[in-house]
Amino acid sequence: MEDTKSKFAIHEASREGHSTSPSSPTQPVRSQLTPTRPASKVESLLGANPRLANLRDDDDRLPIHWAVAYGHLPIVQLLVQTKHFDADARDGSGWTPLMMACSRKHAEPIVDLLLSKDAHVDAKNNNGQTALHFCASKANLDIARTLLSHSPPASARTKDRRGQLPLHRAAAVGSVPMIKELLGAGKSPLNATDVDGMTALHHAISEGQGHAALFLLTNGAEFDKRDGEGRVALDYASDAKTRRFIVQAAEREGIDLE
Repeated sequence: MEDTKSKFAIHEASREGHSTSPSSPTQPVRSQLTPTRPASKVESLLGANPRLANLRDDDDRLPIHWAVAYGHLPIVQLLVQTKHFDADARDGSGWTPLMMACSRKHAEPIVDLLLSKDAHVDAKNNNGQTALHFCASKANLDIARTLLSHSPPASARTKDRRGQLPLHRAAAVGSVPMIKELLGAGKSPLNATDVDGMTALHHAISEGQGHAALFLLTNGAEFDKRDGEGRVALDYASDAKTRRFIVQAAEREGIDLE
């Protein structure tokens, strides 16, 4: 019986970033994205058997998934050149390489490379999430701008299986610049609700993101909209201090929440 480690050696090499330039998962992310020397071990394995690029491991992942997930640009550059490369290949959870790249910091070079290989910007995983959902969750603003300006552009109007837009996620993490981008270039609906009836404003306040809540309010968020439990967004303020900050900040903008 073939040893599992040996069988999936190319996946391990893609994950650990074996290359002629020093790089390991413990180094700063940016250093993993900038080496230009070829990934020697992966290159050697592919030279012996090119079909390894399309081998799926026990996680239903290809080598490209691991290389992108760990930010190893030299290996990604090598794998995208292989025969039958599919930029939209999904793993067992439906994640594409582009989704994984959008979940990383400083992954712009990998995103650009995948887009140049015609990666689908609006592909959905098993939970209905797109690359833009992950950009929003991680506040990866530059990558979000790249997706929104791509041709065709990513849609900020796609809901996942929880009924959430990228805007809901941006509000929950409190990224005002991301919210601004999604509402502007992305033309995201402002008051859309998820399966629980919660708007982006509900999510911002429930996570204690006062500045994000204020930005949403000053852009027309419906503060009296009730969710599935009959609660308005302000009801989700975690404590009196947060509630007072939001109420007073809104009053200065001419918005009476109480």
